[in-house]
Amino acid sequence: MESLVEFFVGLFSGIRSVPFGKEMTIFFISCLPILELRGGILAAALLNVNPILAFIICFFGNILPIPFILWFITPLFRRLKKCKKIEPIITKLENKALSKKEKIENIQFWGLLFFVGIPLPGTGAWTGTLIASMIDMDKKKALIASVLGVILAGVIMLVMSYGILGLILH
Repeated sequence: MESLVEFFVGLFSGIRSVPFGKEMTIFFISCLPILELRGGILAAALLNVNPILAFIICFFGNILPIPFILWFITPLFRRLKKCKKIEPIITKLENKALSKKEKIENIQFWGLLFFVGIPLPGTGAWTGTLIASMIDMDKKKALIASVLGVILAGVIMLVMSYGILGLILH
């Protein structure tokens, strides 16, 4: 993840010179699948953004896609699967998400909250809400669990990025 974060921090280096450039960088990183809030907070630590401000910006960046995934991804996937060239990609995405569904399916709300909140590879709001949508979890419960999971991930990442990483870097 660190390599990806460094890549995107470098990619957005041009906007760092404009007002709120660092903040825009971490917001965009937090919106991206795979990196999400975890990558945004790591980038914020590298860019010396205030940790509280970083948490707020990364939180909003990470929760922005959640409602769209919960309410629109399944119908979108159904439509995209009708195109023969795109169908294998969609099927691969669905299979990857469904391979992790047992972590959420049995204890839905708490499973989703901890799946989103514990920063491990392959977990996070994007994958968690995709799984919740695919198993037809109650959308409101999934939304609340995902938001709380993002908060949990944010707290963990603040401790890791600013606490432990901060001690190493400074």
